[in-house]
Amino acid sequence: MNPYPLELRQRIVAAVDQQSHTIEEIAALFGVSERYVYQLLKLRRETGDLSPLPHGGGAIAKLDEPKLLQLAELVAEFPDATLEELRELLRRRCRLSVSVNTVWRGLQQIDFTLKKSRAGRAKPVRKSEPLSAKNK
Repeated sequence: MNPYPLELRQRIVAAVDQQSHTIEEIAALFGVSERYVYQLLKLRRETGDLSPLPHGGGAIAKLDEPKLLQLAELVAEFPDATLEELRELLRRRCRLSVSVNTVWRGLQQIDFTLKKSRAGRAKPVRKSEPLSAKNK
């Protein structure tokens, strides 16, 4: 979700500074929560500014650039490998333990696509009685 525009933030704080309405009324007037109004006041008190803070970060990707290249090499070496098999190969060769979903996202990052044959998967062939035996 994107942060609220700076102009809206300034208008909310200006309305609080005028003290003509309660914070609950101001929040309803601008279509924000009371908590957000209090967060804006805290932000102004601590930083002296109302501009949004930068993104706080996130989880570090396990499949960085070198690991993605190794994944691409594994796919080139084993083109028919399943996601589970690729995960196991990454664990053995790269000493990297990841989930099947992480392998899938890694393949998407390096633009690998699924290839489906027109005939689909080969069906197992059953040994049946010869036709002459069935007709009798």
